[in-house]
Amino acid sequence: MENIKKWLRANWSTSLLVVVFIILLVNKDAKAWLMRQVASTGLLNSEFSKTKNRDTASQEEINLSLKRDDGSVVHTADLRGKVVFINFWASWCPPCRAEFPSIQEFYEKYKSNPDIVFITVNLDDVPELGRAYMRDKNFTLPFLVPAGNIPASYFSGSLPTTVVLDKKGQIQLHHKGLADYSKESFYREIDALLSATY
Repeated sequence: MENIKKWLRANWSTSLLVVVFIILLVNKDAKAWLMRQVASTGLLNSEFSKTKNRDTASQEEINLSLKRDDGSVVHTADLRGKVVFINFWASWCPPCRAEFPSIQEFYEKYKSNPDIVFITVNLDDVPELGRAYMRDKNFTLPFLVPAGNIPASYFSGSLPTTVVLDKKGQIQLHHKGLADYSKESFYREIDALLSATY
């Protein structure tokens, strides 16, 4: 036992790093916290499309159908005329957990604006796990699940994935992976989409 104490005193920094690594390895919230710190630097932020000459015909045919808790169905094709923020996530996904507080902050800032729609698409195998996560963390974002196939142009399997549609239903942002959606630069892009007239 005395040898262990001596080793720990001599190698305290290594011991501390091992403990931190183990915590990060087994605790989803610890991983999410670390990822959130990295995202807050802005290195992982998403970028809006600067291409204005997109193939609008194919974009207009894309429709994502989603079911609310009350059983009603939302179709993205019916949301033209509004900016639509779509986030695909799961409660078991550390990067999803890391970015969710920034999405909640974004939602709080814009939820009273009638020209923007927030859609968070839960992809847990058991949706109750996603609902429980949102309750535990006091998130108030709309909770939806797929009501059919998800178009590949919206989601191809990477979690988290975020898509922003402009008022014409065209994809202006498609970001796979963690990002911080509580940045002023992101809000400026959203404001530009909201003020656009077609």
